[in-house]
Amino acid sequence: MNDKPMKIDVDKVLRDRLPRHYRYIPRPIVRWLERVICQDRLNIILQKMAGKNSVDAATVALDEMGIKVDAVGLDKLEDGRFMFVSNHPLGGLDGLALISLLGNRYHHSIKFLVNDLLMAVEPLRGVFLPINKYGSQSRAAATQIEEALSSDQQFITFPAGLCSRMQPDGSIADLPWQKSAVVHAANHHRDIVPVYFDARNSKFFYRFAKWRKKLGIKFNIELIFLPKEMLKQSGSTLRVIMGDPIPWTSLDASHPKQEAARLREIVYSMAPSPSKP
Repeated sequence: MNDKPMKIDVDKVLRDRLPRHYRYIPRPIVRWLERVICQDRLNIILQKMAGKNSVDAATVALDEMGIKVDAVGLDKLEDGRFMFVSNHPLGGLDGLALISLLGNRYHHSIKFLVNDLLMAVEPLRGVFLPINKYGSQSRAAATQIEEALSSDQQFITFPAGLCSRMQPDGSIADLPWQKSAVVHAANHHRDIVPVYFDARNSKFFYRFAKWRKKLGIKFNIELIFLPKEMLKQSGSTLRVIMGDPIPWTSLDASHPKQEAARLREIVYSMAPSPSKP
């Protein structure tokens, strides 16, 4: 736990990462990037999160934005060792909400499987377990995940990896789910709790992502708009629906990809009718 606030500084990042080209970058471009990612507002939130454990940091961030989480079905969950699998409509705020919600429900005893790039978010690093490590770090990361999965901590994951995208029919839904949640749950005897997160980003975000893909641009440049999308939710109430646990013994571990697709269907069957893909 670090008492010093994490600070976002676009100008410094560009200067450090592009030392040879930095002087050629127009200042208006730098200022525009700072505004797009809402640098000043994010730094205020990060300052509030400093010095707190990850669960409390997530709760403070939600409070600072005036965001409440309405959990349906959480009170019905009995004690157990669970793998919470959720759709991923927002790309950041949904993670904060689940860390706060489940962290407070389970006495801060949670871990969140995330892309290793998110380890840069220092206030939340305490609950993150990085995946997609490369090279010499891959074995250490895998060992860390296996040890945590063998513990009594609760696990949270977004099996889609990336946040939801607009589908051909205009609905908003996850990309195909990865099989890792099924494999982890079966191997470590964890029942799976399906979670439907009833929220979405703006139409602009999803349309931008759709056109970026149509233009053949592989880099997910729409991600720079996620901070603004998160702040747009300020003052709102997010609804999270928890389903009944699915026994690990019922999982077909020999076909994890198909099982992941089945879990995805179960999660979306919990959605209000207009949100179903």
